[in-house]
Amino acid sequence: MTIERWLRAIAGFMVLLSVAFTLLVSKNWIWFTVFIGVNLLQSGFTNWCPVKSWLEELESRSKVCPLK
Repeated sequence: MTIERWLRAIAGFMVLLSVAFTLLVSKNWIWFTVFIGVNLLQSGFTNWCPVKSWLEELESRSKVCPLK
Protein backbone atom coordinates (compact mmCIF):
# COMPACT_ATOMS: atom_id res chain seq x y z
CA MET A 1 0.00 0.00 0.00
CA THR A 2 1.10 3.55 -0.64
CA ILE A 3 1.62 6.10 2.12
CA GLU A 4 -1.55 7.94 1.06
CA ARG A 5 -3.63 4.77 1.38
CA TRP A 6 -2.09 3.95 4.75
CA LEU A 7 -2.85 7.50 5.89
CA ARG A 8 -6.51 7.23 4.88
CA ALA A 9 -6.83 3.81 6.53
CA ILE A 10 -5.30 5.06 9.80
CA ALA A 11 -7.49 8.18 9.81
CA GLY A 12 -10.62 6.13 9.17
CA PHE A 13 -9.71 3.67 11.90
CA MET A 14 -9.04 6.47 14.38
CA VAL A 15 -12.40 8.12 13.62
CA LEU A 16 -14.28 4.85 14.08
CA LEU A 17 -12.36 4.10 17.28
CA SER A 18 -13.07 7.53 18.73
CA VAL A 19 -16.77 7.28 17.88
CA ALA A 20 -16.94 3.84 19.53
CA PHE A 21 -15.22 5.23 22.65
CA THR A 22 -17.66 8.15 22.65
CA LEU A 23 -20.64 5.80 22.61
CA LEU A 24 -19.26 3.14 24.95
CA VAL A 25 -16.90 4.87 27.38
CA SER A 26 -17.46 8.60 27.77
CA LYS A 27 -18.99 11.45 25.82
CA ASN A 28 -15.70 13.35 26.25
CA TRP A 29 -14.09 11.13 23.60
CA ILE A 30 -15.94 13.28 21.04
CA TRP A 31 -13.07 15.76 21.44
CA PHE A 32 -10.68 13.18 20.01
CA THR A 33 -12.96 12.91 16.97
CA VAL A 34 -12.93 16.72 16.69
CA PHE A 35 -9.12 16.71 16.91
CA ILE A 36 -8.88 14.17 14.07
CA GLY A 37 -11.25 16.25 11.93
CA VAL A 38 -9.32 19.47 12.55
CA ASN A 39 -6.06 17.69 11.74
CA LEU A 40 -7.50 16.33 8.48
CA LEU A 41 -8.83 19.79 7.57
CA GLN A 42 -5.51 21.55 8.20
CA SER A 43 -3.59 18.86 6.29
CA GLY A 44 -5.85 19.53 3.31
CA PHE A 45 -4.67 23.14 3.28
CA THR A 46 -1.04 22.72 4.34
CA ASN A 47 -0.26 19.26 2.86
CA TRP A 48 1.40 18.37 6.19
CA CYS A 49 0.23 15.68 8.56
CA PRO A 50 2.18 14.25 11.51
CA VAL A 51 1.15 10.69 10.67
CA LYS A 52 2.27 11.13 7.06
CA SER A 53 5.67 12.34 8.26
CA TRP A 54 5.92 9.33 10.54
CA LEU A 55 4.96 6.92 7.74
CA GLU A 56 7.52 8.49 5.40
CA GLU A 57 10.18 8.06 8.09
CA LEU A 58 9.24 4.41 8.51
CA GLU A 59 9.39 3.89 4.76
CA SER A 60 12.83 5.48 4.46
CA ARG A 61 14.14 3.37 7.35
CA SER A 62 12.87 0.18 5.78
CA LYS A 63 14.71 1.01 2.53
CA VAL A 64 17.98 1.54 4.40
CA CYS A 65 17.59 -1.57 6.54
CA PRO A 66 14.97 -3.82 4.95
CA LEU A 67 13.12 -6.23 7.20
CA LYS A 68 13.77 -9.91 6.52
